[in-house]
Amino acid sequence: MPSSDRYTRTAIVLHWLIAAIVIAVFAWGWWMQEIPKQPPGLRAGAFNLHKSIGLMVLVLMVVRLAWRIVHRPPPLPPMPAWQARLAHTNHRVMYVALFVLCIGGYLGSAWSGYPVKFFGIVLPSWTGNEPALKELASTVHLATSWVLLVAVALHVAGTVKHTFVDRNGVLARMGWRRRSRARSATAASVAGSIEEAARSG
Repeated sequence: MPSSDRYTRTAIVLHWLIAAIVIAVFAWGWWMQEIPKQPPGLRAGAFNLHKSIGLMVLVLMVVRLAWRIVHRPPPLPPMPAWQARLAHTNHRVMYVALFVLCIGGYLGSAWSGYPVKFFGIVLPSWTGNEPALKELASTVHLATSWVLLVAVALHVAGTVKHTFVDRNGVLARMGWRRRSRARSATAASVAGSIEEAARSG
């Protein structure tokens, strides 16, 4: 696949890194709800880790959005117009959901009255205990997690369809193998040229 039809290496790294972290922290978030409140140490530690990873995802999403603004994404492969519109819309939904999810989680923590920690580092407090706002932020956080889950499921389903049914190379835009093969082929071609030149000489 030509490089113009692929995302940049930075975009590829950010995509797969954020995807892996989000899947892990999503599962962690649901699991930690089952931790007993007594004794408090294990539950508090699990929640603090969840919050820390969520803030890390927020930072990565800011970097990803900035990179996306500066670097125009490659065009989609040929497909019906409605599928292209759905893909673009769902992509925007995932972006917005990730930002709302992370910000909502942070605000819920800030309004809980407890210190917000980032991997053990206590972040500056700018508000106090606000039960009503904390409940609102927690509700938004939970609802957005379901929105993101549906959007990711649609994203994966679309990718599977275009990869294995339509075979239009959509996954290769965000993949690694084909670029490696292209480089191997180029290296082999260069080596062959050098060898042929040596024989001719």
